Amino acid sequence: MLYGLAAAALYGVAMPAVKPMLAAGGASLTAGMLYLGMGGALLATFLVRGAPAPRLSRGDAGWLCVSVVLGGIVAPTLLLWGLARTPATVTALLSNAEVVFTTLIAHFLLHERYGRRLAAGLALVVTGTAVIGGAGARGADLLPSLAILAACLAWAVDNNATRRIAHADASFVGLAKGLVAGTFNTLVATAAGATSVAPRALLWTVLVGAVSYGVSFALYMRALRGLGAARTAAYFATAPFAGAVVAVLALGEPITTRLVLAALAMAGGVWLHVTEPHAPRAGTG
Repeated sequence: MLYGLAAAALYGVAMPAVKPMLAAGGASLTAGMLYLGMGGALLATFLVRGAPAPRLSRGDAGWLCVSVVLGGIVAPTLLLWGLARTPATVTALLSNAEVVFTTLIAHFLLHERYGRRLAAGLALVVTGTAVIGGAGARGADLLPSLAILAACLAWAVDNNATRRIAHADASFVGLAKGLVAGTFNTLVATAAGATSVAPRALLWTVLVGAVSYGVSFALYMRALRGLGAARTAAYFATAPFAGAVVAVLALGEPITTRLVLAALAMAGGVWLHVTEPHAPRAGTG
């Protein structure tokens, strides 16, 4: 539980921390720098420990590919595209949809069990998502919210794929994901003409990636081993609240009635998840 909460706290501050970078670098370059920071930090940890590279089976390699493509390339690009067009507070709270998608996939496809408290918690998170997702949006204005929700779905698949390889060395899995996804996103951004960003902004984004993505990922993997995908996602769902608080304090974003109502509903849903008894899991390998 502590690993999951610590991972969430570190990850939550990433969105408001990199929002100023988005105007200059765009979604792909920002995602690339974040994941290169993640990969670099975990590579350093892996080399310092001198651990041998784990032998992944063909099936494990497939799950790792799913994690890299959906979790490292597709999801962050969609999220950051949406973040550039919505307040960081809204983006942070919308990210709670990830726990809904993760839990549903874990239950229906991987057969992890959960009870009525989790179901009620999901309903509250969905309610909060509906409230904040439609905040002043109509027509084309809904696209950023839909992009953020699509990112949450991609990360939900990633979470369950990562659960399948949680037995492997977390540093190796994370560095592979970070370096491959980071390099790909950076090359895409460079090809699109994103070459005039100040070095200080790039360095800051890499640093945020190293801490908020790299260290957070290692802690998240430790939590996965003991809690499973659905319950780890429940603890990780506290991350958006950390992001929303930082966005209000550091970026001066306003606190609206709709924002407060959504936050209360989502907080209630997360609380039900976190306090649900740890039931046995089935079908998770």
